[in-house]
Amino acid sequence: MFKTLVAAAAASMVALAAYAQDINPAVVYDLGGRNDQSFNQAAFTGAERFKDETGIEYRDFEIQNDAQREQALRRFARNGHNPIIAIGFSHGSAVDKVAAEFPDTNFAIVDMVVDQPNVRSIVFKEHEGSFLVGMMAAMASETGTVGFVGGMDIPLIQRFQCGYAQGVKAANPDATVLANMTGTDGSAWNNPTRGSELTRAQIDAGADVVYHAAGGTGVGVLQAAADAGKLGIGVDSNQNGMHPGSVLTSMLKRVDNAVYNTFMDAMNGEFEPGFNVNGLAQRGVGFAVDENNAELLDDAMLAAVYQAAYDISTGAIVVHDVMSDGPCPF
Repeated sequence: MFKTLVAAAAASMVALAAYAQDINPAVVYDLGGRNDQSFNQAAFTGAERFKDETGIEYRDFEIQNDAQREQALRRFARNGHNPIIAIGFSHGSAVDKVAAEFPDTNFAIVDMVVDQPNVRSIVFKEHEGSFLVGMMAAMASETGTVGFVGGMDIPLIQRFQCGYAQGVKAANPDATVLANMTGTDGSAWNNPTRGSELTRAQIDAGADVVYHAAGGTGVGVLQAAADAGKLGIGVDSNQNGMHPGSVLTSMLKRVDNAVYNTFMDAMNGEFEPGFNVNGLAQRGVGFAVDENNAELLDDAMLAAVYQAAYDISTGAIVVHDVMSDGPCPF
C-alpha cells in the first residue's frame, strides 16, 4: 500500500510538472524590496507559497530606481516569463507599455488599473480594513488622540488615512486623529528615521496609538511607538511580532493571496485579465490577531470590530473612499 501511495504521489507530481511546464512566473517588487516586512514582503510570501505547493520556481527582481521598472518587466518578458506581476502602483506606465509590446504574455499589477487585454489589475479596499483598525485604535486609546503616518502623499495612502479616521470616529466621535505623510516621492517608502520622527511628534502631541501605511518607513513608526511605551498598528503583512505587546494589530492587505492566486490561475489555464477587486467581502483585507497581541484585545473590542466587518461586507456600513467619493470628511 505504501509503495502504491508513493508511486501515485510521484505520478501526480510528474503530471503537475508536465501540465504546468508553460508557466514561468516572475515578480518585480516596488522600492523597498522583498524584505520591507510590509507590502513587498507580502508579495514574496505569496510567491513562496506557490513555489512550496507546486514545486515551480519563479524569478523576482528588486528595483533600485524608477528607471528599472520598465527594464525589468521587458527583460522578464523577453526571457519567456509568464505571468509577470508588478508590485505597486508606480509600475503602472511601465506595465502599460511592456504589456502592449508582449501581447501573448500575461501581466498583473497590484494597486493600479492598466487597461490592456493581457493585464490583471489587482486592487484592494484598503479603506475598509483601515476602518476596522481605526475602531480598535480608538477603543484602545487612553488619551482620545491617535495618529496616522502615511508613506507617499498620494490618493491611495489618503484612502488608508480616511478609512482609519472614519473608524476612529465610529468608535469615539470625540477622538482626535493626527496625520502626517512621509514624503512625495518613492523615498517615502523606505525612510524609517523619518517615520520615527513623525511618530515621536505625534506622541508628544498626545497620541498613544499610531497606525502606519508607509512600507519600510513603518519600521521606524512601530519602533518609536514601542520605545515610548505606546501602541503601533502595522500594515499589509502581519507585523504584530515585530514588537510583541506593543503592536495593537496589523491591517492585513492580502497581496500574498493576490500573487499566489495569479500564479495558480496561470498554471491552471484560468488567468483572467481585467479588474480584480479585493475588499472585506472577498477577504482581501482584514486585521491580525495572534499570540503577540491577544492580551491587548478584549472581548468587547473584538465583538465590535467583527460586527463592523460584517456590516461593511453586507453594505450596512459604507466606508468613504477618497479615490471615488471625494475628499475625506472625517
